[in-house]
Amino acid sequence: MAHKPRVLTWHIHGSYLYYLSLGDYIIYVPYTPEHGPRYVGRGSTFPFGENVIEVPASEVRNLELDLILFQCDENYLQDQYDILSSEQRQLPGIYIEHDPPWQHPCDEVHPVTNPAVTLVHVTHFNQLMWKTDLPDVRVITHGVEVHGVKYTGLLDGGIVVVNNLRSRGRMLGSDLFERVQKQVPLDLIGMGNEPWGIGEVLHPKLPEFIKDYRFFFNPIRYTSLGLAICEAMMVGLPIVGLATTELSTIIENGKTGYIGLDIDILVEKMKMLLDNPKHAQHLGDQAAQKAADLFDIQRFAQQWTYLIHQKIN
Repeated sequence: MAHKPRVLTWHIHGSYLYYLSLGDYIIYVPYTPEHGPRYVGRGSTFPFGENVIEVPASEVRNLELDLILFQCDENYLQDQYDILSSEQRQLPGIYIEHDPPWQHPCDEVHPVTNPAVTLVHVTHFNQLMWKTDLPDVRVITHGVEVHGVKYTGLLDGGIVVVNNLRSRGRMLGSDLFERVQKQVPLDLIGMGNEPWGIGEVLHPKLPEFIKDYRFFFNPIRYTSLGLAICEAMMVGLPIVGLATTELSTIIENGKTGYIGLDIDILVEKMKMLLDNPKHAQHLGDQAAQKAADLFDIQRFAQQWTYLIHQKIN
């Protein structure tokens, strides 16, 4: 192929789209005049390179494309029919599944049924739980970068990074955050967290903002592996969270942080980290080493570049 692969996708998860854009291909992202859901274009938050090109949604059908990359059910079930030409809908397709099944943990059937579409999960847990008969199902685990920011742990408190925690309820652990915050100093950052949180921190500034906290607390009961956890580990924060979903395979008790199902014990561990900065530093050092092995951004970009070239050749 004489040109770089030309990929159309939607701006769904901005931080993931940023890391995805570090591969060797061109990404077109559609926008509408009102910049509504899924149609915000490049936006102004992320430092996208020149290979990320925004295009009016009404002009997408006129683009020369090589592959369509779906990132949510709406992309697959509705958006492709709204903005793609019939010829473009026949192009090679990839669906990135960012989440575990929400309705039933192991019997929910994945909505993609076209055997020509490759289904890519972001964690092995998600692949394990989704039910599908698709012939090509893969896992490409997260890759992140924190631009050399290093943990200090100087603050006697923990940091929680969740958007809209209060409105998203028990699944995201709103009750657990309230319970733990009464016993341990915790700051909450993310969109839509008034009055609980201290505001939103834009993704490029996140590593620098969190580096001074003693630990990272993840109250989420059931979700995919959040990029904020990966980034916190890469910075060097010890992680405290629930021994559920993918996190149970990432964090090792007493080595990279603490996980469990007894909240009272987790609170004890948080208090111990507050009382023992040297131990927190030791765990954080090992968390950073683990993150370097698991979440290497070059590996991530190479896997995506390989898959996209494979699909269109």
